[in-house]
Amino acid sequence: MTEQVLVIGAGMAGLCAALALAPTGREITLLERDPPPPGGDADQAFADWTRRGVGHLRHSHAFLARLRSVIRDEHRALLDDLLAAGCREIAFAEMLTDLHKTRYVAKPIDAELVVLTSRRTTLELIIRRYVERLPHVTIRSETFVKALAVETAPDRPLKVTGVVLENGETLSADLVVDAAGRTSGACEQLTELGAAIGEVSETAGILYFTRHYRLRPGQSEPPRGKTPASGDLGFLKFGVFPADNGCFSITICVPEIEMEMRKAIVDPDTFDALCRQMPGMVPWIEPERTEGVSKVFGMGDLHSRWRDLVKDGRAAATGFFAIGDSLVRTNPLYGRGCSFAAVSAYLLRDTLAESPDPTARALIFHDKVAAEIRPYYDNMLEQDRAAIRRARHALTPSYRPGLRARVLKSFLEDGVNIAVRSDPGLMREALRGFHMLEHPSAWLRRPRNLAKVMGYWARGKAANAAAYPPQLGPERGELYRAVGVSASADIERLAAERA
Repeated sequence: MTEQVLVIGAGMAGLCAALALAPTGREITLLERDPPPPGGDADQAFADWTRRGVGHLRHSHAFLARLRSVIRDEHRALLDDLLAAGCREIAFAEMLTDLHKTRYVAKPIDAELVVLTSRRTTLELIIRRYVERLPHVTIRSETFVKALAVETAPDRPLKVTGVVLENGETLSADLVVDAAGRTSGACEQLTELGAAIGEVSETAGILYFTRHYRLRPGQSEPPRGKTPASGDLGFLKFGVFPADNGCFSITICVPEIEMEMRKAIVDPDTFDALCRQMPGMVPWIEPERTEGVSKVFGMGDLHSRWRDLVKDGRAAATGFFAIGDSLVRTNPLYGRGCSFAAVSAYLLRDTLAESPDPTARALIFHDKVAAEIRPYYDNMLEQDRAAIRRARHALTPSYRPGLRARVLKSFLEDGVNIAVRSDPGLMREALRGFHMLEHPSAWLRRPRNLAKVMGYWARGKAANAAAYPPQLGPERGELYRAVGVSASADIERLAAERA
């Protein structure tokens, strides 16, 4: 008998679940709380689509190579639809610096290191329209899931048999997939019923602020110069994200403890003034080239979270799977949220093919997720913790790094970063990890690559001068004064908290 699958949510994770499971012949119903997209084009979707369940709908987005490859290999027609709608592919060769280009020799793997970039509304609009055309898929919009339907029995895992809607209707299913994202209450309900669900969570330490822009008629994007249009100043991160149909966005990440900048940056004039302090972003926001077309969108409450639905070899529930942010929540800085959703959806497909037994399926899925996704999650945590420390040090005038910290900083900045900026082969290796094509640290563990990095580090700054970018932006005090934000208020506040 054909298995009936209910998917809670028709955002990116829910759509990925449909892409993964519909070709298996199962009957898939997506239950989405928000209204459907408007009937027009990508611009209308950006302007009018209401998505209360997607807080980052109008923040910068790009699909890593892992996700782009999944779409290409599993649903080639969808990739064609996305490109026809204006979404763009950025190839490996386009990411190279001028120094790289002097030594670049194309390799077959370069065809895999391609980023798919667009406004999130465009990506979701086109994927949804494609999913709506798939056999065995139904999307019910404005359908709010109130709770899971659960059966309990002594000494057995909870059995999820369907969902209960807000209107009181109960929908039965063989499988329920929680793709409702970070606001989902499904795992909390199971915990209240006695399921042992493990959860660890910690702050990402930053807030996001994004503004969208459009090229004026007849204008084109500025050429990639020596000064990058993205970077990390230690106390602030920034980046330009090319998008579809002549649009692009700029995202600025501010540490949680920088209260004064957090309050000021929501003003579009302040946001643009801040961008003009970064040499690499200046060409992108020249008034004759572009115009701002949105307010400044903020996003906070950024926490990383990992859930385990298996503890001590025992499944918390059967007939239930969480994917995407419902299972693993990440810092959007690394662009892995959509890729995590897609990978977990396809791991679920493979799990269902391996066994018909509900308990075995829960255990298999848990092991697959841990093997495929956990290394990237742990790597992200390490980087977030380091960034939080740097942000606090920037607000501590008396801070002086110790010898170990200075050596590590030099190894990363004068060794790893310079080697990657100089050698196209090392950049290719590093990007394989970043794009989830292999373990994120695998490239640096290879003796040959590490030897190259050490060689660049040993050469010293003078010999590597061509690989250093110009200054990405001013120091904190200078930057804050330039945009009219107090540079001392947060320093004084932090000092008072320590006292």
